[in-house]
Amino acid sequence: MLYFVTVNYYSTELIEQLIQSIEDSSGLEYRVIIVNNSPTDVSIYQLECESTVILESGENVGFGAGCNLGLDWVYQQDPQGIVWLINPDTVLGSQGWEQVPNLLAANPEVSILGTIVYEPTGTLWFAGGVFIPSQGAILEKNLLSLEADADYVPCDWVTGCSLLINLGQFSECPTFDPDYFLYYEDFDFCRRYAAQGHIIGVTPKLSLIHAPSSITDTQVKDKFKHSTYSYLRTMEKYSPKRILIGRLFRLIAHALILSFVKPEIARGKLAGLAQYCQRSPLVKALLSPLKLTGSDVYFG
Repeated sequence: MLYFVTVNYYSTELIEQLIQSIEDSSGLEYRVIIVNNSPTDVSIYQLECESTVILESGENVGFGAGCNLGLDWVYQQDPQGIVWLINPDTVLGSQGWEQVPNLLAANPEVSILGTIVYEPTGTLWFAGGVFIPSQGAILEKNLLSLEADADYVPCDWVTGCSLLINLGQFSECPTFDPDYFLYYEDFDFCRRYAAQGHIIGVTPKLSLIHAPSSITDTQVKDKFKHSTYSYLRTMEKYSPKRILIGRLFRLIAHALILSFVKPEIARGKLAGLAQYCQRSPLVKALLSPLKLTGSDVYFG
């Protein structure tokens, strides 16, 4: 069975549209698992039915931790199942998802599979991810432009906006690092499991439409706080120390400049920097002359 897992944060109307696009695409057996990260959003329960399960997180635990709740529920029910992690602000493309089981059955070596993602305008938003550790470069690149007939193309990472997981490839339930509240958790997920020998790919056979930042743009300060912290955490884990330090000081300079022209974004970036510095003894020591720790950098 195919299990769609999505994380709700005051997105009932969007998820309703997503479910409708799933229903319109195929008659195959499926279930939708909604992890509710907004406990006061009782409207989400109007979507509960035989094919839709709602799991309560109790609070906003972030995207990765929310996905973990959904993944664990599916794994307990069906450890050989296929999970499609999918954003609330998406709808399935014209290509039907009924080919998912056959696609993974024909390519059993693949553990994690991304799809093509388009913006509502038709602009290509994602078709593959590349990572260059020596440069700390996390890149989105159209890897499918010359491989339109392939079932999939291997890549370094795929977006969590639309990410298929073949649970049968894992000896235990795969999980996201809950330290990533939002942003870069998909990259970390792919790189951790690639290091264990799992194959990550992106397929031209499936597509969906995504409205980027339609949810996160409603909370600008939090968006830049989480993206800044998660980015630095990722540089720390996967790039040389010199890259981390260079990006850290560049982010500090950029945030200080933005404080004069875009103070809300600057507050978010500085809050993310403070959070990261508090959790990194090495960086805390390097920045101590600047006193850029704790609430000293946060002027919200």
